[in-house]
Amino acid sequence: MSEKTYRVVQWMTGDVGQVGVRHFADNPVFDLVGVLVHTPEKVGKDAGEIAGIPPIGVIATDDAESIIAMDADCVFYTPIIMDVDTVCRLLRSGKNVVTTSGFFHPTDDFREGGDMIRAASQHGGTSFHAGGIHPGYAGDILPLTLARIVNRIDKIRVVEVVNVLSDAALDHIDWLGFGKDKNKFLTEPTILGLGVTFFAQSMHMVADGLGVTIDEVTSDLQAAVAVDDITHELGVIPRGTVAAQRHHWTAHVDGRPLIEFHALYTTTSADNLDPPWDFGKTRYRIVIDGDPPTELTLQGLEHPDGTFSHPGYDWTAMGAINAIPDVCDAAPGWLTHLDLGLVQPRGLVRK
Repeated sequence: MSEKTYRVVQWMTGDVGQVGVRHFADNPVFDLVGVLVHTPEKVGKDAGEIAGIPPIGVIATDDAESIIAMDADCVFYTPIIMDVDTVCRLLRSGKNVVTTSGFFHPTDDFREGGDMIRAASQHGGTSFHAGGIHPGYAGDILPLTLARIVNRIDKIRVVEVVNVLSDAALDHIDWLGFGKDKNKFLTEPTILGLGVTFFAQSMHMVADGLGVTIDEVTSDLQAAVAVDDITHELGVIPRGTVAAQRHHWTAHVDGRPLIEFHALYTTTSADNLDPPWDFGKTRYRIVIDGDPPTELTLQGLEHPDGTFSHPGYDWTAMGAINAIPDVCDAAPGWLTHLDLGLVQPRGLVRK
């Protein structure tokens, strides 16, 4: 099994997709046979050049039909939003699909798309799996892993902290609503708010793993404004506009809150916020209130020079990529984390 290789296609080459290209080029378990892009400037370029490594001999194309017709074991599908029809075409063409774009766990919100994926998988004799960092790891696999060592659970809290300016996520500023009027931000739809159904999949996975049923998921949103202008490479977040946001989602079981997700996103330090929220460094924190009270923190490391980096895109990509061999070797269908069990990553220890 250790000598088996998997022919893979990289579908899109954004931040997550570029991690995929670099890994597939370096890991002997994988043979990168195709790369699909949608940006005209990338068409015709070597995939290595796009991903910031030396040429690898795979030329990027925007011809989706040629990719769908290609002979490959798996497609690593990494658009921000998943197109169910495209994924189903890939599955019917005989290619397994592993994605970071959604459909992590079956819930009513994804029933129709889930049925389409299952049917396409059976038609193509293929499997589908979604993973990532959150949703897809920090909010589901880690809580269930931590639950294994406790005696009783009263509540599970998952806290995600992201400093958008310091964590190479400048492209998130506008679409997360930073720089907007506070009242408009709190009354209009937000990207994270619209994505609550995706995060709720992790809550349902935890509940299913614990043998309980979620009654409802409620949400709350708060915002803090900048005391002074916040200048960044792409512009400025004006004084008095939204510079931090707190999303709080709660899954209720038997009439009481059991699972809480806190998404804390900021662009500045506490002394430049009103109110002065101090979120601390970027991290994922899983807390189990119960017997015994237990906590787990996942975060990047400080470098010798004192700087701190958050490998969010790497974690997102690798959380899914490392499942590819197990997905390819599994029976056809929609495979959740609970279906796969303990994933056995291959090719990580290299000469």
